[in-house]
Amino acid sequence: MGRHRPRAAAARLDGDDRPGRGARRPDRLAPRGARGGAGRVRHRAAYFAFDRFPSSKGSAVHIAQMADELFDRFGGGLLGVIGGPDLPRYQREGTREIARFDVPVPNLIDRAEAFSEWVARHLEPHLETLEVCHVRDPWSALPVVADGRRHKVVYEVNGLPSIEMSHTWPWAAPSTLGKIRELERHCLERSDAVVVPSRVIGEAVAARGVPEHKIHLVPNGAEVGARPVRPEGAPDRYIVYIGALQPWQGLDVLMRAFARLADLEDLRLVVCSSVPERRSKPVRRLAERLAVADRVDWRFTLPHHEVAAWLAHAEVSVAPLTGCARNLDQGCAPLKVIESMAAGVPVVASDLPAVRELMADGEHGRLVPADRPAELARAVRILLEYPDEAAAMGRAGRRRIEDGLTWAHSRARLAEVYRTVARPVHDRIQ
Repeated sequence: MGRHRPRAAAARLDGDDRPGRGARRPDRLAPRGARGGAGRVRHRAAYFAFDRFPSSKGSAVHIAQMADELFDRFGGGLLGVIGGPDLPRYQREGTREIARFDVPVPNLIDRAEAFSEWVARHLEPHLETLEVCHVRDPWSALPVVADGRRHKVVYEVNGLPSIEMSHTWPWAAPSTLGKIRELERHCLERSDAVVVPSRVIGEAVAARGVPEHKIHLVPNGAEVGARPVRPEGAPDRYIVYIGALQPWQGLDVLMRAFARLADLEDLRLVVCSSVPERRSKPVRRLAERLAVADRVDWRFTLPHHEVAAWLAHAEVSVAPLTGCARNLDQGCAPLKVIESMAAGVPVVASDLPAVRELMADGEHGRLVPADRPAELARAVRILLEYPDEAAAMGRAGRRRIEDGLTWAHSRARLAEVYRTVARPVHDRIQ
């Protein structure tokens, strides 16, 4: 198998577009080490994800935290992710490297399979030194769990593509989804540990036949810090939605709920979308039909620190997840809920099992039946009408994060997983 030789282009692993040079952003991988010299580093750890990194999506925040913990433990490592025209193919700082797959393959399945082959090529130079490889998806996992491997595999399941794709790509053939499901089974079975961000996802993985002793709960986290400066141009009063715009996120429900708040003439809805503007067209058309478009402010693909500022100054944060199979059967782990609580903002969210793991109704905000615009609007209205109670819920949510859902807590759990699977020192390849 030929080895891929990325072009040598040294660059900071944590980017240069952060607020205040030297202040690390949570969606960037922190540089470590001072190893110099030319030539390829043989790594003890690797992390592969079929995700663009960095990006404005919550997955980038998660990847940065998890990979940082892995590389801290093993003195560096290789991060293999999806790239793009505005990102370098290769970066290195000390003993940390980022390699990006940037081949333009239009078809999603073809692109995933090409990425899997790319992972295999990038894995090969490290097979004799690799101790732990962390993956986020079956295409990353397939070459990593190959027969004869000496390294341990930690498979992080944030979702199951065989379920997700039935919602994202409803025209996907059942035979295709069946093949992906079999790929998931193969990789889960051969992994040494399976990490999940919620109990609901853990139950879905267990239903696939994964033994309970292999499943480890590592929730998402958030940073609790000082309140950021109010965004320039922010409305006096607004509620906020942060995240992507897939159908299961419930933006249609939110727009219908917001239409029921038309009597609150000074209230605006701010949507901080993690995806580009072109993907907002269906939701924006709905907003126009509901006559609320002129009261909705859109912000697209903002850096994480800017999203945090919009979140911190909102009166209410809304997470209107739908009651579809993707959210109920597979489960989810809504980072938007955790980050809202960390910001001290009361949350109105759908009453789903995965959400109940994070927040309590009446304590950190309000939980409402999924897919019910009237109930969603009513819950928002009550919080707006009783600001003292809403503020108390926001403070309680912040304490909830401080007590057990910071990224430090999550990383401590992940570190324990690595300690569990890592080979003893005397078994390591010299």
